[in-house]
Amino acid sequence: MPVMRRFAAILACLFALALARPAAADSSADVEHLHVQLVADRAVFLPGDMGGIGLYFKLENGWHVYWQNAGDSGEPPHIKWTLPKGITVGPMQFPPPTRLPLGPLMDFGYEKEVLFPMSASVDQTASRDTAVLHAKVDWLVCREVCIPGKADLDLNLLVSDQPVKDAIANSGADIYKRLAGNLPQPLPAIAKAVFQVTATGFRLAVETGQRESTAVFFPAEQSIIDNPTPQTPAPTAKGVVLELKKDPYLTANPEQLKGVIELASGRNYEIAAVAGTVAAPPPVALPFEFGSLMRISALAFLGGLLLNLMPCVFPVLFLKGLALVQSGHKDRHKIRAHGFVYTLGILVSFWILVGALLGLRAAGSTLGWGFQFQSPVFLALMAGLLFFLGLSLAGQFEIGLTLTGAGSSLAAKQGHAGSFFTGVLAVVVATPCTAPFMGAAVGYALAQPAAVTFAVFTALALGLAAPYVALTLQPAWTRWLPKPGAWMEVLRQAVSVPIFATVIWLAWVLAGGYGATALAALLALFLLLAIAGWFLGRWPAKRWSTIVALVLIVAAIALAVYERQLAAESAPSTSASTASAGWQPWSASEVQSAVASGRPVFVDFTAAWCLSCQVNERVALSKPEVMQAFAAHNVLLLKADWTREDPAITEFLTALGRSGVPVYALYAPSQSEPQLLPQVLTPGIVTDALAALPTTY
Repeated sequence: MPVMRRFAAILACLFALALARPAAADSSADVEHLHVQLVADRAVFLPGDMGGIGLYFKLENGWHVYWQNAGDSGEPPHIKWTLPKGITVGPMQFPPPTRLPLGPLMDFGYEKEVLFPMSASVDQTASRDTAVLHAKVDWLVCREVCIPGKADLDLNLLVSDQPVKDAIANSGADIYKRLAGNLPQPLPAIAKAVFQVTATGFRLAVETGQRESTAVFFPAEQSIIDNPTPQTPAPTAKGVVLELKKDPYLTANPEQLKGVIELASGRNYEIAAVAGTVAAPPPVALPFEFGSLMRISALAFLGGLLLNLMPCVFPVLFLKGLALVQSGHKDRHKIRAHGFVYTLGILVSFWILVGALLGLRAAGSTLGWGFQFQSPVFLALMAGLLFFLGLSLAGQFEIGLTLTGAGSSLAAKQGHAGSFFTGVLAVVVATPCTAPFMGAAVGYALAQPAAVTFAVFTALALGLAAPYVALTLQPAWTRWLPKPGAWMEVLRQAVSVPIFATVIWLAWVLAGGYGATALAALLALFLLLAIAGWFLGRWPAKRWSTIVALVLIVAAIALAVYERQLAAESAPSTSASTASAGWQPWSASEVQSAVASGRPVFVDFTAAWCLSCQVNERVALSKPEVMQAFAAHNVLLLKADWTREDPAITEFLTALGRSGVPVYALYAPSQSEPQLLPQVLTPGIVTDALAALPTTY
């Protein structure tokens, strides 16, 4: 009996092992939670053929298997072949996966069904007979729990020198043909993929030549990105930009960002993005709240009021005040009409400027508030216009106040066209002065839907127009104005002084941003305008002198347009124009490198045409006590010069929620985001911010 019992026990063990062993000698197996099968694209292979075979999984609802990079957990399927002589099989290929959230983790894999294709080739040494391809397959199938599985599968292929008409079709050919085409494709030759390292991860840009509304990136390697972090696509004119958060355990940035990008309409591409500079995506609109809109609009209105006192605006408004003095005894309803027309000029100008900015951004351009002052053509034309206006005010000729009077005589400068274009001129010269009062409001407005943006800038325009309009609406106040007289001629000439001062400032901005050659061309432009003014003053009301003056003015305009080419040829380098007294040129990589090494960074986003920037630099940033505080805290000083167009600076300002300068950003190694200082600085504001930095770096 003991012998019989031992024999029975052995038989029972062998029976249990037989039940536990994976299925064999078959092309498919039904195991726990899935069906697995080997399939081929044809029943008969000819010697020299290159065909396709595949590993097919059909899964129960809710269960999944994994991609080649399983994500935060899991393991992809594996296959090991035992092949007859003359037959080779290529590596297993992976279709694009889907994101599979699992609690706080994110996996990459497949649900319902998936085919992993492989190439199969048959050479002349293969036997002309039924070839048996044996595969050992293992996988991990998961839901809330994960279950490992394995199977031994055989795939029978007929190898023949001639097609066999009555060959039995492979039962999986339809599966192969239905699913094998789902593989990601190589990125088209006209497309490109670039990534840029950011403070928190990577900014990936994929350009396909068209606007892409959706995108998901699957990294080919583990521990590169933080998988659970949502990927919000930012469409651009030629593709899409994704902000990817870095894996917290990543120690070194990759040389290439490899993986699969899934775009709209099921398009999938393999990419190997190279390092480079990537434009920041357009800002995502902030949640709209009526209360926030009212607060921002009130701030915009107050900022518009304060703009009237700025040195770049006051001379223009002073001209309008002079016109109002001369109109002091006219009908009150006419004065009110001038106030409304002046307001209309301001409103229309703001609407056109903001509409152009939003339109260009929608088309993929990166522009900021005050961008027109980055154009040498605009600077030259504006300087020439004000110079010509100053010559008229100083008494060289009498054709009215040019733009302000729209070609009318001095006596008719109160015309509606004059009021309208005075508002236009006020807006044009006011935009670089808005930042000290309007930085947050401008950044908020440009990140909102168009209707909200226009509402905020309408409030700003009404604030700019309010003082003059209030004077025209209150008849009692006009009685206090002095009567017209000889003193007005003296005052008119005196007004030319601040006008010429504004011209000097514009010339300085042009020279600082674009070099001495551009400045010389501007001085030649002034000479042409001065000669034109002399003809108009020496032979007034003569047709021939007017024609000569017009020819000279056209030549001056042509010279202003030529400024762009001169500026491109002679503009000083950014580093040469920026480096000064401890300051270095800004770059995003410099910021990241310094912060990563534990050193604080202070970035001055500035521009030569920004008067507030220049004031802050002189009254605060260049003070000895401030520079000593910078040195005491080992702060790296970087200057981001936005005088000329610089997309990288524009994109960084957008990321900070600002659209203009000045902006002052203080980076501390222990903080993920920089501290933004006020846009009107004092030495105490800067030193207090530095004192709050950690004591060790």
